[in-house]
Amino acid sequence: MDLEKFHLVTRFASQAALYGDRDAIRHWENGQWCATSWRLFNQRVQQIAYALLHHQVDIQENIGIFAPNSPEWTMVDMAAAHLRACAVPIYATNTADQASYIINDANIRILFIGEKEQYEKIQQIKEKCPQLELIVVFNGALVKGILPFVNTLSQFTTIPNQEIYTEELKKRFSQRNLQDIYTIIYTSGTTGKPKGVLIDYENVAYQLINHDERLTVKEGNVSMSFLPLSHVYERLWLAYVLHKGVINCYLDDTNRVAEALKEVKPHYMCVVPRLLEKIYTKIYENVGKQSLIKRMIFSFATRTAKIHLKQKRKGKRVSFILQELYNFSDKLVFRKLKEALGGNIQMIPCGGALLEPSIGRFFRAIGVNVTLGYGMTETTATVACWDIKFKLKSVGTVLPNIEVKIGENNEILLKGGSITKGYYNNPEENVKAFTSDGYFRTGDAGYLDKEGNLFITERIKELMKTSNGKYIAPQQIEGKVGKDSFIEQIAIIADARKYVSALIVPNYDALVEYAKSLNLKYKNYSDLIKNSQIVDFFQKRLQNLQQGLAAYEQIKKFTLLTTPFSINNNELTPTLKLKRKNIYKNYFKEIEAMYV
Repeated sequence: MDLEKFHLVTRFASQAALYGDRDAIRHWENGQWCATSWRLFNQRVQQIAYALLHHQVDIQENIGIFAPNSPEWTMVDMAAAHLRACAVPIYATNTADQASYIINDANIRILFIGEKEQYEKIQQIKEKCPQLELIVVFNGALVKGILPFVNTLSQFTTIPNQEIYTEELKKRFSQRNLQDIYTIIYTSGTTGKPKGVLIDYENVAYQLINHDERLTVKEGNVSMSFLPLSHVYERLWLAYVLHKGVINCYLDDTNRVAEALKEVKPHYMCVVPRLLEKIYTKIYENVGKQSLIKRMIFSFATRTAKIHLKQKRKGKRVSFILQELYNFSDKLVFRKLKEALGGNIQMIPCGGALLEPSIGRFFRAIGVNVTLGYGMTETTATVACWDIKFKLKSVGTVLPNIEVKIGENNEILLKGGSITKGYYNNPEENVKAFTSDGYFRTGDAGYLDKEGNLFITERIKELMKTSNGKYIAPQQIEGKVGKDSFIEQIAIIADARKYVSALIVPNYDALVEYAKSLNLKYKNYSDLIKNSQIVDFFQKRLQNLQQGLAAYEQIKKFTLLTTPFSINNNELTPTLKLKRKNIYKNYFKEIEAMYV
């Protein structure tokens, strides 16, 4: 296997030379989608690389990017890669203190920032980061006047005698090495301080190869990018998109996803399970409002589709009658649902958390190729994903070039070319992270079946133990209950408690409609959720949703909340995982009241 051919910088240079004036990327600006060719994309990368050389950026020096998704984000990333420097992303939603921790830990001298929110945070912590010499702002309108340590991107790339750096850039390019660190990604973490995960070009090369073997992605197709590039999931997908010659469309406003789908008509887009849960919930909400005949047609169509999917998953031949019924269902029902996703979807990679199996089955059954995957920052994203004969409750079969074994406490242990070599500047965590024979400890418990499907049973670190000695896997309960159309968010409480309880944020759009149907009078949301009819309503829904759970796993008490868990309140990670410690602290009184 010639890994050198899969060095990310090699692939980028090859594609730029091959495609020239073809579209490489598109972005939303001034009310329209604007395209950038491979030729211009490459030129802008080169200009930023020259400017970094002008500022004496050394080999493997850390360069910070604190910005929302944009073409400039990727241009800086690739410019650093061409110089053998190392891009260090900071989530655009991170607090000022979180940003300063990363800037100082990674010893960042030059920082690129995106919008007003990040600019204001950096102004707050500039004095706490003495080594930070230069801030480069993508949005030039933010910079008022001349500041000694601030450049706009335009100012930054306007340098005298640019040609004097040409030879040095060629030299660095020719010396590129698979062992060079491509990026340091600080895990947001649900507890404790973030750790800087080292990802080298060998890790990335193996993932390009692994995905080539597992996925069918066609050059010239379109991918829409709206998950944060600061996270390994979207970042590595974008690397794969560039490698395959797919056009990437950047969407920086996640509130526009529904509109953008119809405009972009993407063939691919990465999602987290929560988005699919919301779409699934909305579909069933809308169906529930239809006439009896339409509800019956939908029910028949989905039953047909599930039988059709089951035959395909088992590798059995689909009968002529079943295929015709499926085609009829598709034309009458499913095609409209797929049009809402743009009409061209060929695959939706889904990761970041567990997906409730019934939701995955629904989308696959109606012809939306949701491909659930499992991975983490330390594994350079995907370790396993669904294939044609996937099992619903699994996270799919393991990708090539990755070894899996099950260790103590059923912990999933991994070894392979895409696995990190360790954490930046953190020898203690490096010792903890690997077994004596070199396997990475995932912290997830699970098992492999005879067909090679990987199953995740719980997160070992999040496993809760009740005061009665029963172990609870909170994510399993949250996934099962959280798919309900009246529940927006849910956090399970059970550790060292005598029974399971929950904090629930209702879906207020749905709840207000329900309250209207009962002619309930209320002043505000706080008043609404105290109404006995509303509490009884949720109690009954929970009873139905928890069928199949063991008695000790079932939620005995719950509290309805008016305020959603948020990143700003430090209750969610940027990938929308619950920060349980902070949630429990913020809602201490409400939790204690459920155990009186």
